[in-house]
Amino acid sequence: MKGLPVKKIKSDNTKKSAPAQTVDDYLAALPDDARATLEKLRKVIKAAAPKATEVISYQMPMYKHHGMLVGFAAFKDHCSFFPGAKPIATHKDELKAYETSKGTIRFPIGKPLPAALVKKLVKTRVAENEKRLSEKLKKR
Repeated sequence: MKGLPVKKIKSDNTKKSAPAQTVDDYLAALPDDARATLEKLRKVIKAAAPKATEVISYQMPMYKHHGMLVGFAAFKDHCSFFPGAKPIATHKDELKAYETSKGTIRFPIGKPLPAALVKKLVKTRVAENEKRLSEKLKKR
């Protein structure tokens, strides 16, 4: 899959450009319609998981909370949300209108996923990560 043309951040006097270092950098490099779509998604993720940390991983915005939580990205003709396999399986009936694979939900640029659905997916993932942490701590 080819991604959208992304404006790279130029570093000092080199001809190579560096990938985005922050989620703000990533979003700033996108075309307006993709940026607006993903900014809405970002806002919902932050509201659903306020303790999560924003990072860039695999050159995409990701959120961490006791491990990787969720992520998103813009591509040439769609956007993707990456909540992991369990949230997708748990909410599969609500995701019938979207193209999904093991850990990915694809949706059209300019048509963000419903906020209520994103909140459910993120909260499912938060619970999954917290349960895994709790089980790990019990084994100590």
